[in-house]
Amino acid sequence: MSVDPEHASASGRTRPQRPHTSHREIADVLRSRIRAGLLRAGQRMPTQGELADEFGVERGAVRQALRILQSEQLLTNVSRGAPATVAAPPGPRRTMVAPAGPQPTMVGLAPRIADAFAAPHVRIDALCLTSVSLTLAVGEPLRQIHAGRLKPAKIDVRVLLPSRDIDLAFPAAVAADDGGLLHRRWLAQRNAQGMVLRQNLLALYGTHGIDVRVSFRALPFTPPVKLYLLGDSEALFAYYTLLRREREIEHEHLELYDADGTRSMLFAFERRAGGRDAAFVQQSRRWFEALWETISSDLLLSS
Repeated sequence: MSVDPEHASASGRTRPQRPHTSHREIADVLRSRIRAGLLRAGQRMPTQGELADEFGVERGAVRQALRILQSEQLLTNVSRGAPATVAAPPGPRRTMVAPAGPQPTMVGLAPRIADAFAAPHVRIDALCLTSVSLTLAVGEPLRQIHAGRLKPAKIDVRVLLPSRDIDLAFPAAVAADDGGLLHRRWLAQRNAQGMVLRQNLLALYGTHGIDVRVSFRALPFTPPVKLYLLGDSEALFAYYTLLRREREIEHEHLELYDADGTRSMLFAFERRAGGRDAAFVQQSRRWFEALWETISSDLLLSS
């Protein structure tokens, strides 16, 4: 097992914050797992406590997410007691076919990440503003590994994130200077999400003897897109689309330009499709490797 020398704190005792995740984002992730067949009809869901631990939220947020899925007839028996159950599909059972078009990141990413974990050597590279989508997407494969249903021998994950030392293009205040408030908030999220991703993966070495390497490097610019590379076979691409919105941050009311990366539309390109898809995968791989080897720098994840 190896890992780049980022540390949560000088003493190593600081426990990272969990990334903030809304109940709708949790519903998106669980919905994608059900539709991809990772959670099958009649199967019991993880307990609300287990889901709360996975997503780093209170159980109330988990219950809200489960009720959304129950209203969509994807779950039954949602209550405070026993775990919910995945509902049987209405009508004759049909084989599910993944849609060809783009999907919101948290719908399209999770099942493809789960497929990637079925390989003996898992290779995932990501370029993004924060690693929240990737952190959420690996939740189900990790559970499958702990349940003994997935058994990769080696996992390599590399993530390119913006440097803490740059002025971000977004999120950004619309008008007046915010005194660095948005930058501090983004930095705390970047660090917390990265540390959770790293710790969850590195734990597999102790529990299952899996050779794990998790590496982060810092970019000198704000990425206008997010990119996920699954080995050399697939590239997943989404634009960060900016919205003007109002938020209360640290008791201050701000109007800002921001992007919701978990709902960005994700386009999938597969090398086996040939033609433009294969060329996009190849060029995306070359672009990522060039950034990793040239203008990026060591990234210190600190609280």
